[in-house]
Amino acid sequence: MRLFRKNIVPNCRSALLAAFSLFALGCSAPPMAAPLRPEVNVFIGEMVERHGFEQAELARIFRKAQFQPAIIRAISQPVTARPWHEYRPLFVNARRTTGGVVFWNSHAATLERARKEYGVPEEIVAAVIGVETIYGAQTGKHRVLDALVTLAFDYPQRAEFFRDELEQYLLLTREQGTDALQLKGSYAGAIGIPQFMPSSYRRYAIDFDGDGRKELLQSPADAIGSVANYLKVFGWEQGQAVVARARVSGEGYQEALAAGIKPGLTLAQMKQLGVTPLVQMTDRAGDRLAALFVLEGKDGPEYWLGFNNFYVITRYNRSTYYAMSVLQLAEAIRAAKNGGNGF
Repeated sequence: MRLFRKNIVPNCRSALLAAFSLFALGCSAPPMAAPLRPEVNVFIGEMVERHGFEQAELARIFRKAQFQPAIIRAISQPVTARPWHEYRPLFVNARRTTGGVVFWNSHAATLERARKEYGVPEEIVAAVIGVETIYGAQTGKHRVLDALVTLAFDYPQRAEFFRDELEQYLLLTREQGTDALQLKGSYAGAIGIPQFMPSSYRRYAIDFDGDGRKELLQSPADAIGSVANYLKVFGWEQGQAVVARARVSGEGYQEALAAGIKPGLTLAQMKQLGVTPLVQMTDRAGDRLAALFVLEGKDGPEYWLGFNNFYVITRYNRSTYYAMSVLQLAEAIRAAKNGGNGF
């Protein structure tokens, strides 16, 4: 176990001498626990001090955690490294569209209730779950503990983030009475049908089926309600547009691109920078905040204006590719459900 185990005897000779001495005395050697890495011991100490965990129990758990090099490889080579026209078919396709219609039909009352309570359309909630796990069919094969420990202590680029998530995971499993060694999820430690990170699970998961538990691994109803709740908390605006295709001219639009994905420029300001929506906007749309982003289409760059609801989707996964996949899958699901070809 590369992650935690070290050689606990200075050399083979001393180990043999120790074993021979015990044999000569008619005794058997007690099992010796493998030492943990210093930074892991520090983390355990913090969990004991902050949250009242038992040190011996956490040490036992961490000794069973295993370093997973495949996780480092996966997180270092995300699918978002591909151009948009290669990324899109992975998530916006016939399989996920058809599955989305089946999911919607199977949970129509629950999705409708989520829309009424949180203002998030059925197809958006379904599409998030479709992109994340193909409607619960692929929730991850990695032990969550292994994933989070690997990334917390062997992935320096985001070690702080994943140590926080590891802390949240241990709190979550204690609260739910779940064995921390048993849960499986994504290579990044996301859990269940909607793939919530442990911190999101603790903050935003809800009991939507009324059984007294927030169960994202087995309950589609809790997953639906939790996704809708998450998007609402982050500011989803009912009935508002998500994106609009745009045309750019001149050089000023580069300033809009550089401003980032959070809407911060009005459409009137966008127009001054050479950015024009390709759809008819309302009379008062000039004051509406938007962000400009570009996708690498098969036939060249695609320019899009993203409004508040688009930004909200990126709070689930901070990628314009991800948010656009959710949106376009949602559109395909609704079209297919209404009798169109969807995809």
